[in-house]
Amino acid sequence: MQQDRITSPFSATSTAVEVVNGIDLHGKQMIVTGGSSGIGIETARALATAGASVTIAVRNPEAGRSVADKINAGLDSPRVTVAPLDLADLTSVRRFATGWGKMPVHALIDNAGIMATPLTRAASGWESQFATNHLGHFALANLLHDALAAANGARIVSVSSRGHLRSPVVFDDINFTERAYDPWLAYGQSKTANVLFAVDATRRWADDGITANALHPGGIWTNLVRYLPENVRESLRTDPTAEYKTAEQGAATSVFVATSPLLDGVGGRYFEDCNQALPHTGGTERVGVADYALDAEAAQRLWDISAHAISS
Repeated sequence: MQQDRITSPFSATSTAVEVVNGIDLHGKQMIVTGGSSGIGIETARALATAGASVTIAVRNPEAGRSVADKINAGLDSPRVTVAPLDLADLTSVRRFATGWGKMPVHALIDNAGIMATPLTRAASGWESQFATNHLGHFALANLLHDALAAANGARIVSVSSRGHLRSPVVFDDINFTERAYDPWLAYGQSKTANVLFAVDATRRWADDGITANALHPGGIWTNLVRYLPENVRESLRTDPTAEYKTAEQGAATSVFVATSPLLDGVGGRYFEDCNQALPHTGGTERVGVADYALDAEAAQRLWDISAHAISS
């Protein structure tokens, strides 16, 4: 069955606060992973400004508290709190979920991530980008399933990237044990995994009132580039053809997917610039969504592999 494409009045230049303007989030409980830097800060700020109670889940609680204090200072009452979470450590993920308890989660914004890192492996043995960007968030969502279901209309926001166009999930060698490690291919498959997760989470959990969508936030100059060689960073920073968004603009699509009434009951899709993306048509223009990222069979296969990975 063909789905109507979702479009909005917002664009690449819209900000997170503009997107959420007029939407009342009072009484809503929301979690933003990686909420102490980059677009995570602006995502948390916009949601809290609209009335949501926001927990920023971060590896460095001290940095998180500094961000929370600054956001709360601009509100009529404190609405941002901090909790420790290391997505590469499944013990930490389980501890976060246990500490959350039964309180409903109205939106889980899977924002944290790493990019183009040297080859390292998490304690679980999985390649670190796959472990952090996908498996950690996969485990978190599964552990919070009942809290999401209790919200009766929860949304999972999977922050992917146009980097997914670099690689499908290579099921024959996800972990780079047989092929040479390439940091960009590893990043690409982890971002494809973020989209595939949204596809199968919606299939499995829509009847529980839970939907999931993925998105590309845009090009934003944040500490996500910290693993790139200095000469590469400088080349990207000074590239006259590069079009970078501000952090406020970069957070807009995450906030749109988390809050827009246009997405009530909608899941398994991929958005960019606050609109549902068109199919990627190849060529040099890196826009749209790859067919392999929305493939239902691949999504189910990845789910099964991921469920086994977090249970072992």
